[in-house]
Amino acid sequence: MEESTSKEKVLKKIRNALISKSANPYPNVDLETSPFHEIKETLDVAFAQEFTNVGGRFVYCENSHEFISNIRLVLKNLELEEVFCLDPEIRKVLESGGIKVQSSPEEFLELKIALTGCEFLISRTGSIMVSSRQTSGRRLNVFPEVHLVVAFSSQLVPDTHDALKKMKQRYSVDKFPSMISFITGPSRTADIEKTLVMGAHGPKELFVFFIDGNSF
Repeated sequence: MEESTSKEKVLKKIRNALISKSANPYPNVDLETSPFHEIKETLDVAFAQEFTNVGGRFVYCENSHEFISNIRLVLKNLELEEVFCLDPEIRKVLESGGIKVQSSPEEFLELKIALTGCEFLISRTGSIMVSSRQTSGRRLNVFPEVHLVVAFSSQLVPDTHDALKKMKQRYSVDKFPSMISFITGPSRTADIEKTLVMGAHGPKELFVFFIDGNSF
């Protein structure tokens, strides 16, 4: 019987291909060796370099006191008096340091700057992994003009596959995030007349406050 639709023709070709397997034309290709170069720097230095290269601002903090001081400095430079944050642990640290924090839904549409945590930092690409399982949810990663991220040295991983492996260890199957995303620098586009525009689809400024340790 002649196939009546394009879909049936395509499926028939797939079935035939699966039945009549051809020999591998490239038997000597090395599929085991990583295609990426070895990271020669320490993970924190490698991340800082790559993150800065894509337009991010890396702020090293030795401890929570330096973290508070650097947050104050950023707010002062941006002429802002408060930061939006939903994470209870981060809010507690900010408030103990005298930083004014907003978290009410009524303030969300007016926010200019937001502070969140993250899942992991990818050293090779300078990317930040976030997920829907975080207290900040999905919106705070894309809505504010300025996005501040606090991360710890324990969250550094060499590559994307390392982060995904750790995500599987962190979350059970029934609680695995419905969304995992990677932020690589501030939002930007050059689609229109090849002119670079910052903040096109999300924050136009992105900071990572890197704290040396496992927690505050």
